[in-house]
Amino acid sequence: MIETAYEHPLMKAYWKQLNSGFPQVREVFEDCMVEALAVLSRDGLSAYLDAAGFIGRLGRGVEPILVFLEEWPSVVQALGEEALPPVMDAVKAMHKSPNGKAIAPFLQTLAPVARRQHSLEQLRHYLDIALDLMQRTTGSIHGHHTTFPSPGLPHFFEQAPFLFAQLSMEGVRNWVDYGVRNYSRHPERQQEYFALKSADSRAVMQRERHGVLFADVERRLDLYLRGLWQDAEQLVPYSTAFDELRKPIPYYDRLGMRVPDVFDSRDGVKGIDRYRAVLAHMVGHRRWSGQIVADNYSPLQRMGVEFFEDCRIETLLMREYPGLKKIFLALHPHPGEDDCDQETMSCLRHRLTMLSRALLDENHGYKNPAILEFVGRFHALLAQGASSTREIADLALAFAARTRRQSDQYAKVYFDNTVIDYRDDNRHMWQFIEDSDDEDYFDDPDKKQKKEAEVQTLPPRHYPEWDYNSQTYRPDWVSLYEALHPKGNAADIDRLLQKHAALAKRLKRMLDLLKPQDKVRIRYQEEGSELDLDVAIRSLIDFMGGANPDSRINMSHRTSGRNIAVSLLLDLSESLNEKVAGSEQTVLELSQEAVSLLAWSIERLGDPFAIGGFHSNTRHDVRYMHIKGYREHWSDEVKARLAAMQAGWSTRMGAAMRHAAHYLEGQKADKKLMLILTDGEPADVDVHDERLLIEDARRAVKELDQKGIFTFCINLDPKADEYVSDIFGHRYTVVDNIQRLPEKLPQLFMALTK
Repeated sequence: MIETAYEHPLMKAYWKQLNSGFPQVREVFEDCMVEALAVLSRDGLSAYLDAAGFIGRLGRGVEPILVFLEEWPSVVQALGEEALPPVMDAVKAMHKSPNGKAIAPFLQTLAPVARRQHSLEQLRHYLDIALDLMQRTTGSIHGHHTTFPSPGLPHFFEQAPFLFAQLSMEGVRNWVDYGVRNYSRHPERQQEYFALKSADSRAVMQRERHGVLFADVERRLDLYLRGLWQDAEQLVPYSTAFDELRKPIPYYDRLGMRVPDVFDSRDGVKGIDRYRAVLAHMVGHRRWSGQIVADNYSPLQRMGVEFFEDCRIETLLMREYPGLKKIFLALHPHPGEDDCDQETMSCLRHRLTMLSRALLDENHGYKNPAILEFVGRFHALLAQGASSTREIADLALAFAARTRRQSDQYAKVYFDNTVIDYRDDNRHMWQFIEDSDDEDYFDDPDKKQKKEAEVQTLPPRHYPEWDYNSQTYRPDWVSLYEALHPKGNAADIDRLLQKHAALAKRLKRMLDLLKPQDKVRIRYQEEGSELDLDVAIRSLIDFMGGANPDSRINMSHRTSGRNIAVSLLLDLSESLNEKVAGSEQTVLELSQEAVSLLAWSIERLGDPFAIGGFHSNTRHDVRYMHIKGYREHWSDEVKARLAAMQAGWSTRMGAAMRHAAHYLEGQKADKKLMLILTDGEPADVDVHDERLLIEDARRAVKELDQKGIFTFCINLDPKADEYVSDIFGHRYTVVDNIQRLPEKLPQLFMALTK
């Protein structure tokens, strides 16, 4: 017994009655008792302490007793003290069976489940369902005593609050019954079912939900599309039940129009009418929306364009069918003008939602002068006809520039009363340059040719530049133009690789050591993905012989591999045309050889990587050439672009690094590496202060660090030590003998990523 430090005699008596030996319990006991004393009667308090003491002596560690002490007062508030006997009966039943590990998740979720029940009778039904699940899925060996716990019971308790938020008691019972009947003899599939990870589990839950189910109105919606809108697109349902934080929203793609699988009535609008509003909105986009190249818009600008375009579409829809206005306005939020505090959070969504309401509702009541001005400009534009997506995008950018605030960048965003859930996600509006990396692009020459033409005519993307003198950013200071690099002869690169065949053989031996292994087995696990047969047989022999069997009879697997995304950024400034001392080759030609070997190496490892080149002619003309995209393979197409590499102009490094990071940041990888290959310090013809672009590049490196991108510089300038450490710290290397670059570059990459 731990010595108590409680001075109040009553608290000492309570602690003595609890009779717990856990120091963690003593730390929270007084706080728990304060809450319990406010809720429980004298008899209830005594029963509470006795029950907690019993749970603490079950041999299941400190967690169950801590959970019970903290959660029980909330259960009593919801259902009363009479709930204790059936709950303790359930705890004892689990303790007597092999399901003792389920006690902690049962107690952990008991309070939220109780708050959904509203009656002791309902709680008893819940306990009956849980105990029935336990009895029907607890395993045994050849008719002997039960030794294997129910695989699904702990997962059921963990999901119980969510289940009762979606289903009635009858629905939960039917859902559990289906899982028991179909998976009682399949432990792994049973775990997936009760953890809501299997398709069957989700489908059965959807079947038990209330509201207007898509399956019940699919034919009516199809007729609605054909009759009113002359559109015969396939309708594809998706589930809204499994992500409470980030709920999916409607959208359409080449496979069909995606809508929720269930809609409840809301704000006086029936579920079927909510479906009609969603479909009408998507039909409007399909009729009147065009596409815009997205790469040169910031996320905040894209949001503004989407709000304006949504309102343009709905205005045109309401002209055709005026009855839609009542449904749209009923479902559209109407936030108050002063709801969002601009000093503490980002109010961009709030501001755009007010604007959206004002564009659709002449009785909006807002007095904001910017909103009133753009409402007038919007309707004047549409009075001239249907207008276009490009015209509405220009209007949206004007609104963004007029109303932009510093607080729009805050991490804390105001979301209340800003979600317009009948609108789709507008993915159809945007084209991205990185779309050129998808398989369809490369399989379709016409599409590829069209995309390359679009890339050549992209408007500039603007980036800030750091002014170290004033310690501030110059906003939108640099104009960066990007394009696919022109193509040359891929055979030139093949000849370079053949030239270094001996080096390639040495690299291949090193690469084989770095290649990821498929699976590594982890044995002796109490819970795992499959049964470890050798250990299970030994445990069974021990059990039959009267010895204590080893419960670690499962095994699991982990992938021993690499998860790295790489961006190789090449400085293509004029100085690369200089010849290497003692050689007939230029620095550019040696760089081509080195990059070819590096690309060949990374391709063998299977890491996603991109290659981009840059040079600049003042801040108004920074050029960024895409040589290889992340999803492209090391193909003749990529080799042809690399073979055509040319050098010219200057080295505005900071803007190029920020732009390369724009694409690298979107890769799903544990490690993101940016390699910068350069032969000199950052410089440009319009900058006379030598430190200015060095400090900007240094600032860009810090920005990339904050994004989780590791930068490393390979510098070919013998004098680089004078400035390169100011930019990259210790993350650089200087290659004094440039002729060894083809050998050094792949080896350096392998050293950085092994």
